[in-house]
Amino acid sequence: MTRLPFGSARSRSAGSGSARIHAAWIVAAVAFLALVGAAGFRAAPGVMLVPLQDEFGWSRGVLSTAVGINLLLFGLTAPFAAALMDRFGIRTVVASALTVVAAGSALSVFVTASWQLVVTWGVLIGIGTGSMALVFAAMITDRWFLKRRGLVSGILTAGSATGQLIFLPVVAHLVDASGWRTASLVIAASALAVVPLVLLWLRDRPADIATTPFGAPEGYLAPVPIRAGVNPARAAVDALLSASRVRTFWALVVGFAICGATTNGLIGTHFIPSAHDRGMAETTAAGLLAVVGIFDVVGTIASGWLTDRVDPRYLLAGYYAFRGVSLLFLPLLLSATIQPSIVVFVVIYGLDWVATVPPTIALCREVFGEKGPLVFGWVFASHQIGAGVASVVAGVIRDSTGEYTLAWFGAAGLCAVAAVVSVGITKAKVHS
Repeated sequence: MTRLPFGSARSRSAGSGSARIHAAWIVAAVAFLALVGAAGFRAAPGVMLVPLQDEFGWSRGVLSTAVGINLLLFGLTAPFAAALMDRFGIRTVVASALTVVAAGSALSVFVTASWQLVVTWGVLIGIGTGSMALVFAAMITDRWFLKRRGLVSGILTAGSATGQLIFLPVVAHLVDASGWRTASLVIAASALAVVPLVLLWLRDRPADIATTPFGAPEGYLAPVPIRAGVNPARAAVDALLSASRVRTFWALVVGFAICGATTNGLIGTHFIPSAHDRGMAETTAAGLLAVVGIFDVVGTIASGWLTDRVDPRYLLAGYYAFRGVSLLFLPLLLSATIQPSIVVFVVIYGLDWVATVPPTIALCREVFGEKGPLVFGWVFASHQIGAGVASVVAGVIRDSTGEYTLAWFGAAGLCAVAAVVSVGITKAKVHS
């Protein structure tokens, strides 16, 4: 039997009286680091859009297309990655994904044409990050924890925010001091650095080390995996076909598509260029976006804690409404210098950035049971479809009108729609 290097293969459940850290928390910590590593390059395009435009003369629309494909593949890969993790193991898929992320980041330094940027930024980085993303977080949470699931999903989700927090100021400084190519190589090295940790510490299931999930009662029997040996693509498609007959699935899809459009698609991609248009230095704007990352960590972990205690539907409605109001004011707040009003926006938006994830994972688990992670993979795909479309549309709006104002107002309206849809979600469990 394979043993984890941090101690005995037998770890006790919560409340057993053992002082040893439960293996589930070690696995969660490694998963967190993997998510941080994957998040680095996804945060970088917003810093690199202007330098690339200055060097190659490509329009914002062309550059946004590469980012949009990245975001689209990031989402569409997720449900198939969940099935691949079921078939080949979490450790194998995550280590491979981080290697692909590093390859895409490193190869981007050789681009001379916009289509090459699509291949590196769009295809390689999109597939690599999509093979982990929040589906990975959902799978770790469901397999390794019976208690504190909301909190753990919040912590793992915050891994993406932490990646943004760590990398954005570094990337902005490197771009300013040494050029965007140096920044790309640093991110490639950072993604590769996580691979040995994944290979050494990550395991697929508690049974692999003769233990039980955190919070498991005495006599707990682990469920037998039902998809072992099934073609991953078939498993992912079957999950979609089954979920598509349930109204709750479509409500989650609509809400999460709007979530992606208003986070990764707009703020994540276009906040720095928009601030630059108002005269703000890119390093300053990147610093503000990093502050979003700081408060995202706080907001997402708090959301996980609340998800264990409050109806997830009402949490989602409140988050979307709060976000929409914030976006209405953004065009009035951007200027060449940092004013108190933009700091307030950054704090509010940070708290709300991906606070939607823990309640969405909880609803998928509650309604779809054991198929929850696969179903969440498809819900997450809608998040990135929304992000990809919004990234391109916002770039086109900027090219056409010379500013982003219409994009911000349109996003505020979409948030109102998401809030209304979320209140109407039903939680009746689907019998598989």
